[in-house]
Amino acid sequence: MTHSTIPHTMRIAGLALAAGTVLATGPAMAQEESKGTIELGYVEWSSEVASTNVIAAVLEQAGYDVELTSLSAAAMWQAVSTGDADAIVAAWLPTTHEDYLERVNDSVENLGPNLQGTKLGLIVPEYTDVEAIDELNANAGMFNDKIVGIDPGAGLMSLTEDVIEEYELDLNLQSGSGATMTAALQSAIRNEEDIVVTGWTPHWMLARWDLKYLEDPKNVYGGAEHISTVVRQDLKGDMPEAYAILDAFSWTPEQMGEVMLMNQDEEADPTETARTWVENHPDVVAEWLPAS
Repeated sequence: MTHSTIPHTMRIAGLALAAGTVLATGPAMAQEESKGTIELGYVEWSSEVASTNVIAAVLEQAGYDVELTSLSAAAMWQAVSTGDADAIVAAWLPTTHEDYLERVNDSVENLGPNLQGTKLGLIVPEYTDVEAIDELNANAGMFNDKIVGIDPGAGLMSLTEDVIEEYELDLNLQSGSGATMTAALQSAIRNEEDIVVTGWTPHWMLARWDLKYLEDPKNVYGGAEHISTVVRQDLKGDMPEAYAILDAFSWTPEQMGEVMLMNQDEEADPTETARTWVENHPDVVAEWLPAS
C-alpha cells in the first residue's frame, strides 16, 4: 500500500502502477501476482483515514495493489469524477458533500452508505455553560470570539458559514485542520478553558473527552447523515471483484471508533492499524468479500 499527498489545486495524475507481489494482511493471503492497482482518494479526517485504510487492507487481502492519496474534499470528488481515483469511501451525504455530488453526479456511481449515524455540529466541553448555538453571541468572550474549525475546503466549514449567517453570530470561523482543531480542544480542556469547535460523529475526541453538541434550533446542520462509497464510472466492468468489495463495505460507528482510537497512539501507523483490525475481525471482513 502506498500513500501520497497532493495539493487541492492539482488533480491526481500519473500515479505509478505497482508491480510484483501484493502486500498482504497475513501469510495465507499472499498473492504471486497483483490483480491490478486500486487508487483511493480520501480527506485527512480521522474517520476517513480509518475507513480508507481498512478498505485498502481488505482490497490488498483480495490481491490488489492499493494506492492512497490524501486530498482536499473538492479535489477528492474531482479525482473520482475524472477517473484519476477509482473510489472514495468518504462521501458525507446528503448534506455535507451535497454540492460536490451535484457537480459530478453524471460521472460517478454512488454505491450507498458504508456507515450510518453520522452527525455534524458545534461542540464544546461538557463543563461549558452554553447549551445552544443561539447562546453564543451572548457568551462570545468565553470563546475569544472564535469558532475553531478544520480545513477550509471541508463541507463542514461551508455549513458552519451558513450557521454563522443564519444565527447572525459575531464569532469568527478559524480554519486549520482536523489535527489543529483537536490540539486546540485538548489544550483548552487541559486548562479548563471554554472553546467551541466544529465537530462530527464518528470522531475519537468524543470517546476521549466529555463533550457535547450545541443544540441547533434552526437545524442548519441538518439531521443525521451517512458516509457513502462512490466509485468512478466503469469500475464495475473494469474490476468487478474490487467493485463488489467496495459495494459490500459497511460497518458501524463503534467499529470505526475502534480503529480511530488505535490510531491515536503516538507510535500508530494507520496502515498497520487497519491491517491489525482486519486480521482481528475476520467475520466482519468476510461479509465484504465475494463468495468463493
